[in-house]
Amino acid sequence: MPSTVSLNSASNDAPDLFQNESEALEKAREIYADASADPHACHQALGELIGHYERLMRETRRLIGRSDRAEREMHALTQQLQYRATHDALTDVLNRSAVIERTSKALRIDRAVMILLDIDDFKKVNDDFGHPVGDAVILGIVDCLRRIVGERGLIGRVGGEEFTVLLPGHDLADALDLTDEMRVAIRNHVFEPPVNRRITASFGVSANEARTDFDTAYGLADSALYKAKRGGRDRVEFADPLSASPVTPQAE
Repeated sequence: MPSTVSLNSASNDAPDLFQNESEALEKAREIYADASADPHACHQALGELIGHYERLMRETRRLIGRSDRAEREMHALTQQLQYRATHDALTDVLNRSAVIERTSKALRIDRAVMILLDIDDFKKVNDDFGHPVGDAVILGIVDCLRRIVGERGLIGRVGGEEFTVLLPGHDLADALDLTDEMRVAIRNHVFEPPVNRRITASFGVSANEARTDFDTAYGLADSALYKAKRGGRDRVEFADPLSASPVTPQAE
């Protein structure tokens, strides 16, 4: 029969990391229990015990420091993973799933305006200049949005050239003013060569009362965006949530 090794014997073969400390402690105990022990032996045993204790304290501090660093690194990694799970890799704005989650959460407690925008004729940019230039154009668009929106809203990317801006607690009039600022900023933005044309975007806006679901808010903005595209692009349309149909703002 093949020989077997018991778990107890295997564990007994493992090195004792605290063997020296255990031996010093046992020696000190024996001397302490001996009333006739030589004072020199007591002093020596105490010195050895103190030395091993100090070593243990140094190792403990080192291990605690290493554990703290590992915990900080794990926390930072977790935050990075959470960020990447909710943000678009190219632009660092919210990704589609995060847009849905944040919009739904905002609309559960307050009214909010949903702005949907699409870069006009973006396919021609990719076809004429290549995808790296197309990515640069997208980043330029996002810079314009960030500059105008600031802390007032949440920017998201829900498609290749399609973006959302959520404005919690805003009314339609203020939102339309802000939307037109975004439109003008994009229209006037000068992109780096080889882009040799004006880049514009079309916008659809929906004003939504609290407890409106995401699909309704997005659908209204999308229908308004579609009308902006059909109306000649580089324009803003808004949807009337009561009629569920897009309405064109009066021309200035």
